[in-house]
Amino acid sequence: MKSIFLGGMAGSGKTAIALGLALKLQDEGFKVGYFKPISTTKDLHRTQDQDVLLFQKVLSLPHGAEVISPVRIGPYCLSGGTKRSPESLKRKILEAWKTVAQDLDVVLVDGYLSPYTAASLGLDAISLIKMLDSTMLYVIRMEDDYSLDKSLFYNNHFRLSGIPVLGNIFNNVERTLLDKTRGVYAPILEEQGHVVLGVIPRKTEIASPTVQEFYEALEGVLLTEENVGLNRLVEDVVIGSMTIDGALSYLRRAPNKAVITGGDRSDLAITALETSTSVLILTGGLYPDVSVLSRAIEKKVPVILVHYDTYTTIERLHEVTRRIRPEDEIGIQIAKKNIADHCHWQAVVEYVKD
Repeated sequence: MKSIFLGGMAGSGKTAIALGLALKLQDEGFKVGYFKPISTTKDLHRTQDQDVLLFQKVLSLPHGAEVISPVRIGPYCLSGGTKRSPESLKRKILEAWKTVAQDLDVVLVDGYLSPYTAASLGLDAISLIKMLDSTMLYVIRMEDDYSLDKSLFYNNHFRLSGIPVLGNIFNNVERTLLDKTRGVYAPILEEQGHVVLGVIPRKTEIASPTVQEFYEALEGVLLTEENVGLNRLVEDVVIGSMTIDGALSYLRRAPNKAVITGGDRSDLAITALETSTSVLILTGGLYPDVSVLSRAIEKKVPVILVHYDTYTTIERLHEVTRRIRPEDEIGIQIAKKNIADHCHWQAVVEYVKD
């Protein structure tokens, strides 16, 4: 049995890569499993990990969520006693691993926020790879040249740590960076001895978050009809603090956007609703004029009221990433197609066969 650990920084799309790879390997006749040793969350009382639910359904996994993802940690987990017993967490992971990996050809191990997460517990990516006898597949999110520097640093660190690396995949690459990634970034990585398995262009359908994910992150109040428009994609975020004369041309240039403004800016909210707006987010706890809500309902655009100020709202939205859900058939098929069309998946097959 082989195991492949998918690592990367937050927002790199490693779960989508794992999903597409799992489906491709199934098509090739392999028995495939999924394991997420550590779920990271701000709320340790939340019982559901959306990634686990996705793989349970899509791969028809026989095990419960508590086996597939046995440990949950948060940014303040060391305050709750975990600091004193990391060995018990390791035992819990290994026991679950033995159950999940039984009678399979390959298990895809889903990493978490970054390779260094949980290092204080001895459960960082490198430690887990050694514990589970895995090989690393690193997923890279490109923003600029510094992103390549970070990827080179991590690849060199993996090599020095003595763990095997199957390769790297550049994922969700913006159109403006696509040629540079293929012609500059990937060759530099390979020149330094690091394998590149693919360059996947950004697909809005699985890269852009939905209004539902914004709603969940903000924990606000939905002022419009329940479940209407929550599946809309959000490709851009616009702060509505300008005058109407200056706002209209700018709002028209940003498609499928979230507009953040105060509830007292009914003029700007109405203007935004006349353009391609996916959601209105009203800050400061200020309820809008009834004309805003009636127009939003007519346009099927969700309106979310939050009690934060604009700055805090934006900060919370920085953490929002796209998650493919079990019912998202289009997203699931795109994840699979990305592997087939843009990755050297045959190298993964050879690794599993070897």
